[in-house]
Amino acid sequence: MTIISPQPTLGQKISSRLPREVNTTVRRLSVLSLIGQTVLIGTGGAVRLTSSGLGCPTWPRCTDGSLVNTPESGIHGVIEFGNRTLTFVLALIAGLMLVYLWNLRKERKDLFLLAVGLLASIPAQAIIGGITVLTGLNPWIVGLHFLVSMALVVFATLLVNRTYGRTGQAMNRRLTAVPAVMAPLMRVVAGFSALAVILGVVVTGAGPHAGDANAPRNGLDWDLVSHFHAVPAYVITAGTLFAFYVVLRRGIRGEFRTSVLLLLVVTVLQAVIGFTQYFNGIPALLVGIHMVCAALLMAAATNTADIARHSPKS
Repeated sequence: MTIISPQPTLGQKISSRLPREVNTTVRRLSVLSLIGQTVLIGTGGAVRLTSSGLGCPTWPRCTDGSLVNTPESGIHGVIEFGNRTLTFVLALIAGLMLVYLWNLRKERKDLFLLAVGLLASIPAQAIIGGITVLTGLNPWIVGLHFLVSMALVVFATLLVNRTYGRTGQAMNRRLTAVPAVMAPLMRVVAGFSALAVILGVVVTGAGPHAGDANAPRNGLDWDLVSHFHAVPAYVITAGTLFAFYVVLRRGIRGEFRTSVLLLLVVTVLQAVIGFTQYFNGIPALLVGIHMVCAALLMAAATNTADIARHSPKS
């Protein structure tokens, strides 16, 4: 009697072609996600700083009669629709990440949940972006749009660290021991980095670059909130300088040393840009660079705190 084996289903065929371990494609997708989230912040800044916030005056269509921008929209329409399009690219990257992690969804739940968070947040971002347009660029909604992007930068940074085995449940390297104080210190620095970003959103909502000539402002005193915004920046700088001192004094090498050095460079650069724009009338180009550096600061602070947490304590 001949026994006929059941034919594999389409799902089984697809699953058999997917990786059963974290491979180069998964790692590259995680890096692309981090880069893409940072670029999205840059293009979002370009939308606001070129007064293109209403280049596509409606949502989800760009105009009442067109899904995409039209020649009548001019350069503002191109800039605004380009920013919208990038959101779909990021959704594709996050979707591919989930597909490639499907066979690892139980074994590497840490990666799978981060990828789910990235994918789920992207349509949420699109909806918030739509509300931003429909409310005429309300500064608080614009700020929320930016803060969600920053949260996605944090998720993407953690995803990169875990796909490369630098931290997390499947570390593939031994990190250099660091003093026990470094883990809580770097968490404080990361927390104040987030606070600086939040206060930066408030400053932006009070400042001149609204995204459109008729867009409302939050009504707060821009100069006053700028000084509040500087306070967490001082804490970040002090904490990072102390960590760098400890690294040099103890001769710490490896991942933690590199992460602290990178954080110090980004912190100093961000401080220089912030003071320069403050004393030079807030030029749009510097504001845009400041926004991108804020994303780099969140990524660097998250990376350093993550590595410090997983490093052996001396």
